[in-house]
Amino acid sequence: MASIGIASKTLLFPYWCVLAIRNRLYDKGIFKSEEFDIPVVCVGNISAGGTGKTPHTEMIVQALKSRYRLAVVSRGYKRKSKGFHLVKATDDFSVCGDEPLQIKRKFPDVLVAVCKDRGLAIRKLIAEHGVNLVVLDDAFQYRKIKPSCSVLLVNYNRTIEKENLLPIGNLRDLPSQTKRADVVVITKGPDFSIFDGNTDEDKGLEAVARQEMIWKKNLGLRDDQPVYFSTAVFQQALPVFPGICNKRYMYSNFAVAFTGIADDTLFRSQLVASHTVGEVLKFADHKNFTRSDIRKIEAMARRQKEAAVITTEKDSMRLKSNKYLSQELKEKLFALPVGARIIPSAKSREFLERIVSLKKDKTNQ
Repeated sequence: MASIGIASKTLLFPYWCVLAIRNRLYDKGIFKSEEFDIPVVCVGNISAGGTGKTPHTEMIVQALKSRYRLAVVSRGYKRKSKGFHLVKATDDFSVCGDEPLQIKRKFPDVLVAVCKDRGLAIRKLIAEHGVNLVVLDDAFQYRKIKPSCSVLLVNYNRTIEKENLLPIGNLRDLPSQTKRADVVVITKGPDFSIFDGNTDEDKGLEAVARQEMIWKKNLGLRDDQPVYFSTAVFQQALPVFPGICNKRYMYSNFAVAFTGIADDTLFRSQLVASHTVGEVLKFADHKNFTRSDIRKIEAMARRQKEAAVITTEKDSMRLKSNKYLSQELKEKLFALPVGARIIPSAKSREFLERIVSLKKDKTNQ
């Protein structure tokens, strides 16, 4: 643990013990993990949010959906429904959670399911829908399933080896659990594969190799644990309510913004790069915006009459059915989509082939 007070260390110790014992029981096979005959790719983290799980899940789905009968499985954080649910693009976020809804709306032909029992969800998807590859969203700590490939995401700007466990720090599992990852992706970093404004593939690969050595040492990874790097890719802001959008705000150089995500650092940086930004309101992650919250947002918008109001794509999932939004706010409300890209591009195919081929490798061991 990092240097913190004795009282704080005492507070964290019981939690540390519970996590250590639980992981040990799974490692020894005393607690059983279910395996499947199809590839099951787990995307997750050790930190409490802020690593870009949904953009990376979407990146994998985009790349593999034409090659597999693919499904995404999530617990559906903060949903009000129970049991197994196949997400529909017309669902309200309260039925399935904001992130599964975002994925379904982005990929309407891909099966997206939410279920607390993810093993049950996978069995149903295989038996009833002929699924032959599953992407588990946010499941690194869900050890009831043994994935064929576990992809661990680590934020480039919030390294885990110096962090503490919740509630003092930002970790929801022990840093030593990086040993369970089949693949590690360092996310949200700069594109150090680009030199002098031009892409040079050889130099890019050299830069990645140097960074890989640094991160393997910092995270205490084994030689056989590959490290990849990704950068965030923002797209053009889109109206949250296309049917009533006032197009003059679409071309406005002025913006105010609000977010309800764990880490909005990159969002703010992108916004400042593209707009003259007046105010930014930050709410809690997965915030279900109340009447009071919307009033704060609308007051901010009124103070900046010529500004577009911009939020994140995930937040927009929780706003489409919000009954407190005024017509005026709907007309100027935009969402800024963000994706993830493996850098340099030469590494992207290698990353994708590795995460689906590990099933064969483990079967032959």
